[in-house]
Amino acid sequence: MSDCIFCKIAAGEIPSNKLYEDENVVAFHDISPQAPVHFLVIPRAHIPGAAAVTPENSHLVAKCFEVIAMLAERENLAGGFRVITNNGADAGQTVHHLHFHVLAGRKLGEKLLRD
Repeated sequence: MSDCIFCKIAAGEIPSNKLYEDENVVAFHDISPQAPVHFLVIPRAHIPGAAAVTPENSHLVAKCFEVIAMLAERENLAGGFRVITNNGADAGQTVHHLHFHVLAGRKLGEKLLRD
């Protein structure tokens, strides 16, 4: 999509601090990190969110998780990491392009939501 910031990052139109890229997936550091290690993994193809995953595009989700596993090993995240995706405004999705946040580098709390 022409107005999608993640599509523009994937296309190289907007600079990012990339960790990985191939023909299907791009991984880059989050510009507003929520943990010492915080990067995003996105499919190059525009998928609006988790609710738009289909049998035709689910291989891209699998590829994202392959890249997450590879980067976790490369970045020495053996102590653990968290993968988060939001779907829709009520869940906090601000960029409507499927993306996975990978957070690590400190002990993360068991609760996913604050009280």
